[in-house]
Amino acid sequence: MTKNPFARALPAALLAAALAVPALPALADIKDYAFELTQKEMKQGEAVVAVRLVDKRSGKPVPDAVIFAKRLDMAPEDMETMTTKIEQLPSTEPGVYRFKTKLTMAGNWRLSLGAKVQGETGTVEDKLVFQAVK
Repeated sequence: MTKNPFARALPAALLAAALAVPALPALADIKDYAFELTQKEMKQGEAVVAVRLVDKRSGKPVPDAVIFAKRLDMAPEDMETMTTKIEQLPSTEPGVYRFKTKLTMAGNWRLSLGAKVQGETGTVEDKLVFQAVK
């Protein structure tokens, strides 16, 4: 029985290649990002809801994320079907994302967001609760 000469050479070549590649820097995980409300309470009626996207490792704001999913409903009040329109506005500062809406009732509202962070795989998803007051 003759042995394949490559059978012994392959593991050695793989080991040499692995040792030659420099170590990659630690990459962020999509779970390292989160949205935070800038206000937990706002007036009922026409409103601008603002959130900050932060890197939880550094606490720094994350600019230029692409918000592709947004929903505003009254799920915290057991009225998930009670929704309102939400329109994204231009940012006034890096890492802050603003949305124009009409809070038709006083009570607790849930803002659900989905976003892509530049250079990261996966989606940042958050559900934030705030209160509309009369």
